[in-house]
Amino acid sequence: MKTNDLYSYENELRKQGLSLICGIDEAGRGPLAGPVCAAACILPAELKIEGLNDSKKLSEKRREALYEQITAQALAWAVCLVDERIIDEINILQATFRAMRGAVSQLEIRPELCLVDGNRDPGLGLPTRTVVKADASCASVAAASILAKVTRDRLMLAYDAQYPGYGFAVHKGYGTRAHYAAIDALGLCPIHRRSFLKRHGPA
Repeated sequence: MKTNDLYSYENELRKQGLSLICGIDEAGRGPLAGPVCAAACILPAELKIEGLNDSKKLSEKRREALYEQITAQALAWAVCLVDERIIDEINILQATFRAMRGAVSQLEIRPELCLVDGNRDPGLGLPTRTVVKADASCASVAAASILAKVTRDRLMLAYDAQYPGYGFAVHKGYGTRAHYAAIDALGLCPIHRRSFLKRHGPA
C-alpha cells in the first residue's frame, strides 16, 4: 500500500474541518490466553510515517520500530488491557469494547472524531465512525493496531517466563497445534480464557 493511500481517508475528514482524529484498534480477540488490548492514537495532521500499515502485515521487528516512532510522535496515545477473567465474565466482544473505552478515556487530548476498526460501535461517548478494515486504510487506526499488538506481545513474552512450557513467546496465546498440545499435557494456567476452553475443564 502506498503511504498516501493510508492517509487519504483522514485527509478527507480534515478537509471537513476535523483535526483531532483518533484511531482505535485492538489486538488479542482470538487467543486462548491473556488479555485483549486496545489502543487509541491521535497523529499530527502533517505526520507521514514511512512503512505504517496494519500490524498483521508487518514483521515483529518492523512493528517494534514503528511502535517507537508512533509513541514518540503522536499527539496523544494510550493502551488499555482487559484480562482473561473479565473476558470470561462478560465475553470477548464486551471486553474488547471495555478496552477501547479505557484507552480513549486515558488520552490527554479529547478527540473530535474516533475511527474504530470494524463494524460495531463500542460506545465511546464521542463522535465515532466504524470502518471495516480501517487498520489497512486509516493511518491513525494502523498506528493504534501497532500499539495494541506490540503492547500485548510484550506482555505475552513476560507470561512465557512466568508460565513456561506453553510457548506463549512463540504463539502469543493463539490456538496453535503446539499450544493445544501443551494444554493437554500441562492443563490450564491462570491466564487461560476458560470460556474459550470449556472442554478442557477447570484447572
